[in-house]
Amino acid sequence: MSTMLAQPVPIIDVTMPEPFHSGWNKIDGVTVDDTRLTINPAAYFFRYENPSWLVCDWAGVEAELLPAVETPDATIEQIALEYVKAHGRITDDPAEVLRVAWKVNAWQFRDEHLNDRGLAALGVRSEHLRMLRECCTLMALNRVEKDGTITNVGPAWMFPIACKVVYELDQEGARLLDELYHGTWFDEARRVEAVKANAALGGKLVHGCQSQADMRGGCVVPFGADLAEFHRELAQFGDDWIERVESCGR
Repeated sequence: MSTMLAQPVPIIDVTMPEPFHSGWNKIDGVTVDDTRLTINPAAYFFRYENPSWLVCDWAGVEAELLPAVETPDATIEQIALEYVKAHGRITDDPAEVLRVAWKVNAWQFRDEHLNDRGLAALGVRSEHLRMLRECCTLMALNRVEKDGTITNVGPAWMFPIACKVVYELDQEGARLLDELYHGTWFDEARRVEAVKANAALGGKLVHGCQSQADMRGGCVVPFGADLAEFHRELAQFGDDWIERVESCGR
């Protein structure tokens, strides 16, 4: 299946705050050289129909939204929604999206959480959090419209499968990462953190495995998106996409 490009698009070239794992070079269209990350959209994306994204500046989220607390009159989701409505802006610069996403995920998946006894008992280590930070950063380039249509899809969407290739995980390791991302990580305190942090990416985190339990990842979707249509769209993800990701490691 060829990539669906709305128009010719330039190479994505961004310098990240920390080096990305060299294993990302195995994924079609991705080149990693220490902190420099380059993505060829024509080779990387399975679907790339709307290269624009809603973001909020991380500095504002960090200063104004992260300290926010739920009240009897306003849920944390309401507070995050109002923040996005007040501060969100559209960017067509994917490098900016990646920089914002890195800050979001570096905060969500910070090493201090390894002090949690429950995570330690599961065998969660610093390298798992690195995988989540890197892959979730790339996942931010995916896009879901308000009507639930999925317009941008890259290999990082199927992140446990991509991580098997990039980090040479076995099936057990990939399933641990998948379970960590889809449930174990997000106890109530960390779920609240995620709601606030992902406002910087213009929406809320929705796990694809709520409807397709085969390592199909998830996405930050706009508040108010039609999730029934989103799940119908997700069900149409071809197995050939998954096979293409798996083949990158061969």
